[in-house]
Amino acid sequence: MQFSRVITPVEDIQVWNATSDGFSFVISFASRSGPGFRGNPGFIASWRPIHQNRTAVKVIGSPFKTFPEAEKACEAVLGHLKEPSGVKGVVTPTQVPCAPSHGLAAP
Repeated sequence: MQFSRVITPVEDIQVWNATSDGFSFVISFASRSGPGFRGNPGFIASWRPIHQNRTAVKVIGSPFKTFPEAEKACEAVLGHLKEPSGVKGVVTPTQVPCAPSHGLAAP
């Protein structure tokens, strides 16, 4: 999975996204002060199914200290999402190591 920086008209917003196997992943950087997203400092990772109208799910462990840690967590989640779930085509947040996102939406 390859993350790409999202270019926004808002300065100092740090967001990256990637898609794979029908899922969208977003990593954003947050800090307690300064420009950009506010929150606990670090890289916040989330995911959602591309073809379902659902909110994003925050990856457990967010915020991560480094971008590579967030990437690795997203890849691990994708691995869980691709495993057979027993219900064809339906994946629920309880099937993967994630927690509901709080205001962070994926593209």
